[in-house]
Amino acid sequence: MKLRKSYLAIPLSITLLASAGGAVSAHNLEPAQPSVETPASDLRSALGHLLSEHAYLAAEAMRKGAEGAKDFDAAANALNDNTTDLTAAIESVYGKEAAEQFNQMWTNHIGFFVDYVKASGSNNQAAKEEALNKLDNYRSDFSKFLEIATGERLESSSLADGLQMHVNQLVGAFDSYVQGDYEKAYQYERESIHHMYLVAKGLSSAISDQFPEKFHETMAVTPAADLRAHLDHLLTEHAGLAVTAMQNGIDGSEDFEASANALAANTKDLAAAISSVYGDEAGQQFEGMWSEHIGFFVEYVKASGANDEAKKEEALKNLDGYRAEFSKFLETATDGRLKSDALADGLQMHVNQLVGSFDSFAAGDYEKAYDQAREAYAHMLNPAKGLSGSIVDQFPEKFANKMPAEMPTTGMGGTAEKDMSAEMLLAGLFAAAGVTSIAIRRRMNQN
Repeated sequence: MKLRKSYLAIPLSITLLASAGGAVSAHNLEPAQPSVETPASDLRSALGHLLSEHAYLAAEAMRKGAEGAKDFDAAANALNDNTTDLTAAIESVYGKEAAEQFNQMWTNHIGFFVDYVKASGSNNQAAKEEALNKLDNYRSDFSKFLEIATGERLESSSLADGLQMHVNQLVGAFDSYVQGDYEKAYQYERESIHHMYLVAKGLSSAISDQFPEKFHETMAVTPAADLRAHLDHLLTEHAGLAVTAMQNGIDGSEDFEASANALAANTKDLAAAISSVYGDEAGQQFEGMWSEHIGFFVEYVKASGANDEAKKEEALKNLDGYRAEFSKFLETATDGRLKSDALADGLQMHVNQLVGSFDSFAAGDYEKAYDQAREAYAHMLNPAKGLSGSIVDQFPEKFANKMPAEMPTTGMGGTAEKDMSAEMLLAGLFAAAGVTSIAIRRRMNQN
């Protein structure tokens, strides 16, 4: 596969290096007021973005390989670009030599997945087993690499368990797809995306503990950082699944319904997050508007398939109307902390990225389609940071830092089993928030 320029590598390196630079001062310590914007939280978000995108692109590339799809090379190239960005992240923390080691091992493990796909296509059971054996050896080598790199803050045995889960999820998604169990395939894919956010939690916690002065003595695992990561996960996943469903729609793929169901399940999870903060009625309003905007994308896909320019324009017009309504909803819900004008601009970017990726795909420009898909995935980190920051500012007492100071030893998942989860934090907010969905609706009507 040809070497391609990775457009995210430089910005990510700058982000991590900026977090790692500067002298420590009193105002750089963990803030008295909880915040989603700290150097360690930024690190966690950046790693969560790239690691989860790896899982998403790997699942997509394996599926495209099984189909013999025309866009397989472009999907594989996007996965390679993601590896370049991850390598840049490692280099910005641990240096060039460590980055080269990382890149070699990470690239090899992607190759072993490709070997598995090829062996499945030729019904070569021995070759499939060989690929799995190589992935098993990779688990051991890569776990030792991370244990050493983090000064044994992450334990190789726990890391290996986390890596096995990663292998099981991607292989499970691929096997289910080949067997025609599309619902199960997308369930595995969603699990793999979520799992990589836990990997980012453990790795960012270890790095920020290893270099406290470089991350201004802030922690990657706090209630506020958990909330940001939770919204990072769901919103980036929305973008990825929307791209997949739109591609499947224009292709008439057999797994279109399953991909649409996965997207709908993501919507349910997002609505549950909103409900737990602002109440059930607000959650229902959110789900109605969010589902409607997905429907407008579906209408655009259908109109494109029918070469109906008028219907395409109508779908875009409907998306424009959604932007205004949804922006007003969020401004009201956050008591003006999020501004509707800025929100509308961000939503237009979201629309442009998804429509642009789809149009490029439909036109056969697959490289551009995947570049735009990656932009759409990355862009959703912005609303996640804005919304989580507004919620924490609204209810600071609910996000006071009560996390343990000692390092996790559970490996790639961090302290996921012991920590208060973002879902639990959100669930506790509703009882004491003092902001009801009825009040939100009233304020919206008054505006």
